[in-house]
Amino acid sequence: MALRHFLIVIVVVTIWAFNVVAIKLGVTELPPLLMTLLRFVVVAVVVVPFARITRQQFRVLVLLAFTFGFMHFSLLFVGTRYADAGTAAIVVQLGTPFAMIMAAVVLKEKLSVIEVLGIGLSLSGVFFLAGSPSSASMLALALLLISALGWALTNIIVKCSVPIHPLTMAGWLSLLAIPLVAAASAVFETGQLAAVEHASWKGWLGVFYSAIGSSVIAYSLWYWLLKQYPVNKVMPYSLLSPVFAIFFGAVLLGDSLNPWKITGASLIVGGTLLALVNPLALFKRYQTE
Repeated sequence: MALRHFLIVIVVVTIWAFNVVAIKLGVTELPPLLMTLLRFVVVAVVVVPFARITRQQFRVLVLLAFTFGFMHFSLLFVGTRYADAGTAAIVVQLGTPFAMIMAAVVLKEKLSVIEVLGIGLSLSGVFFLAGSPSSASMLALALLLISALGWALTNIIVKCSVPIHPLTMAGWLSLLAIPLVAAASAVFETGQLAAVEHASWKGWLGVFYSAIGSSVIAYSLWYWLLKQYPVNKVMPYSLLSPVFAIFFGAVLLGDSLNPWKITGASLIVGGTLLALVNPLALFKRYQTE
């Protein structure tokens, strides 16, 4: 990978890592479902006027509005309110092994022994996070796990459906998710107008950074990189994001670090990396070259 492209990778994973910090700051001032709603409004306004879709794509996007818009994003924001930034970033990474398990069950994709081992290691990390004295409550961990499940479901749906440009998908599923998230906020939250009126830069940083920085800018750069290099050369770098998020959480938010949390993070990130990269397959491939 060229140096300038590697630097772009580092910029992208840094943007994603700080996104969890921005969300954490935002949900301290705005109800999490309301903040998710505002994020979707911003993304829809920026992207939808410039993105056209077909009728077939619309049907898929309605489903993605639930799995990615509501399950993933809404529950990520709610879970992050009751968990530290590093824990939220780590648990959401389980979306990758969840997607691999679903692909094996639904799409009949075969898993190697190394991939199963990696998935098992990553899932075991949750138990260490749950045992951490400074970790999230069990409810918060459950919400973050469902958020990761929503991300995994989205990947399976996208793989089985008609192609949709990533930015087009982000814009339209944001638009279609607005009524769903608005209804959820109306039912489960109170004081939305007062929260918007009194929100400081922290609240609005969370909204606009998550919408513009993380979604529009970072994902545009990421999918541009995927066009330049094979997926298996780019995807493993995404695992730097939770590592950076733990660092940002500790430095900027004062999140505590302890052996339980570090062990859980290492198992989840390391296991996911093992499942993604499969060093045995790489070794065999290089032997034949």
